[in-house]
Parts: sequence; C-alpha cells; structure tokens
Amino acid sequence: MIDPQKYPIELRPLAQEDGGGWLATFPDLPGCMGDGDTPAAAITDGYAAAQAWLEVAAQHGDPIPQPGAGGESGKFVARVPKSLHTRLAARAEQEGVSMNTLVVSLLAEGVAAR
Repeated sequence: MIDPQKYPIELRPLAQEDGGGWLATFPDLPGCMGDGDTPAAAITDGYAAAQAWLEVAAQHGDPIPQPGAGGESGKFVARVPKSLHTRLAARAEQEGVSMNTLVVSLLAEGVAAR
C-alpha cells in the first residue's frame, strides 16, 4: 500500500457560503478530499480520506495512480537557518503533526492572507 502522504495535496480556503474553513484535495485521487477549520485540520482530514480512498481502491482491484501522476509534484526544497528549523520542529511536535504538514499549513495560511 502506498503511503497517502506521498500524494501531492492542494489546499484552498472555502468561502463563507460554503461553510468556511479549508479544503484539501488530491490531484491524483479523483474525488478524494478533506476539510477543516484550519489548513492543518484540512490536511489531517485529507490524508485520512486518502488512506480510505487507497484502501477501497485496493479492495475493489481498482487502479491506484502513482503519487505525482496528476501533474507537478508540488515538492520543493528550502534551506532555512538552524534556528528557524529548530522552532519549526518544536512547533510541529507541540501540534502533533509532521514538520512538512506544519510548513504546508503555514504557507497556505500566509498565501490566503495576501
């Protein structure tokens, strides 16, 4: 089984008329989405949905796309000062999420604020 966190995830804010919060979708997994009040909550819900999507596809013998098959990988590498890395790692541990999930959440919040 492929780890659902290998799949690129897209985040976008939801309009108030749609309930507000955030929506997480997966370009590689048709119809797979999650939502939440915050980007981090939407990511967590999205990955739970992706896990279920992959399990159901496997149970039914449906084809399972490889991560990144739906377009750009969404991956980039950023070098940060050790002090920032330390602060990010501590915050991720405090919130009980991976550092990758935390950084995606912070980036999404920052982009939405602009």
